[in-house]
Amino acid sequence: MPRSHLIKPSLDGSYPIVDYGKGVYVYDKEGKKYLDASSGAVTANIGHGMEEILQAMVYQAKKISFVYRSQFSSEPAEELAEWLDKKTGYPWSFFVNSGSEAVETAIKIAIQHWQEKGQSSKRRILSRWLSYHGITFGALSASGHPLRRERFDAHIGDWPVIEPPYCYECPFQETYPGCGLKCATQLETMINRIGSDNIAAFIAEPIVGAAAGAIAPPDEYYKVIKDICVKYDILFISDEVMTGCGRTGTFLALEQWGVEADIVAIGKGLSAGYSPIAATLASDAVLEPIVNGSKVIMSGHTFSGNPLSSAAALSVLKLIDSEGIIDAVKEKGDYLTNLLKKLQDQFSFVGDIRGRGLLIGVEFTSNESMEVDAAFTATIVKKAQQNGLLLYPAGAGIDGRKGAAIIVAPPLTISKSEMEEIHSKLKMVFTLLKKQQEEKEDG
Repeated sequence: MPRSHLIKPSLDGSYPIVDYGKGVYVYDKEGKKYLDASSGAVTANIGHGMEEILQAMVYQAKKISFVYRSQFSSEPAEELAEWLDKKTGYPWSFFVNSGSEAVETAIKIAIQHWQEKGQSSKRRILSRWLSYHGITFGALSASGHPLRRERFDAHIGDWPVIEPPYCYECPFQETYPGCGLKCATQLETMINRIGSDNIAAFIAEPIVGAAAGAIAPPDEYYKVIKDICVKYDILFISDEVMTGCGRTGTFLALEQWGVEADIVAIGKGLSAGYSPIAATLASDAVLEPIVNGSKVIMSGHTFSGNPLSSAAALSVLKLIDSEGIIDAVKEKGDYLTNLLKKLQDQFSFVGDIRGRGLLIGVEFTSNESMEVDAAFTATIVKKAQQNGLLLYPAGAGIDGRKGAAIIVAPPLTISKSEMEEIHSKLKMVFTLLKKQQEEKEDG
């Protein structure tokens, strides 16, 4: 085999070459078929090869595919921002290229908001452990993902200060509701220790993704968090890069708790993977001091507001609306969750099934004959791919290092029979692992 010149996730890894995708399936160059049970990286919300989206992109590409945002705006970008305002109630949109950039921009806007109000001491960002906000230095500083932080620890900020709402393995060793939501009220303690005059914002994922396998909090959690932020005059940033654009059954996941953030980062499902784009959404109250002051957000990238990506995203969002795709997510999520819970009854190493909508986490647990860890997750993901099923690996465990979990997050357009296929293939993979363990013990 000739050597590859492409840097891949594992430099010595062997990866099939993708050929094309259709619906919830991806096909490689050898003709092998994979059920995309993770929407790639929880991104391909409407599946692959949707002709309407491709036509919209071709139409825009024939007109113009790039302009520099300091020289021109474009109709697709303007229309996308208007659509998002109507859908979410956030009248300001800043378009970037990835979720990491959307989080970075949200952080910069929060800090600049206070600077332009004459409160420049409010510059610290607080976040949670067992969180993941992106791989750039600012977003990684906010991330409480030990395995992703450790290599760059000397160069990033110590922003995670509170525990996650991790009821399955409570960091306070208590049980909800008797715990008094210590995972939320801890934020007030940390604010008082640091001083609210030094804090610009608190950032959190509504449902924890890559760092802990789709942890959803108790119902009152975000109301408590928001009330604390308001009490101490701190902005609340919601990282909806993974949860936004309908993934959990509402356009923004935070809607399900009746709470509004001051700034929101979205991505992934925004264009459903058809072209790179993400966005930072902000309220009038957040932008007002900047509008009345410098009038410039100190952020931006060469491809920000790209017309081709904007056209793709606008087409995706219009399709999701016209087809009522989000309306069916809760029912589909309940159906798939119930299928996965059957596996929990059959395999002792399946510890917890959780999440919202079609963002479902499966956390594994050690037993008398099997030790689970990050290597266990890698084994499951690899065996699943070998058997035509694509899964998303996730961290787990209160230390963020020793646990094992996967995320099951298929396209929102998935059918019942395709969800049953996910269950069937996962059962086959788990059976293979169980058999191998039994043979190891006998041997």
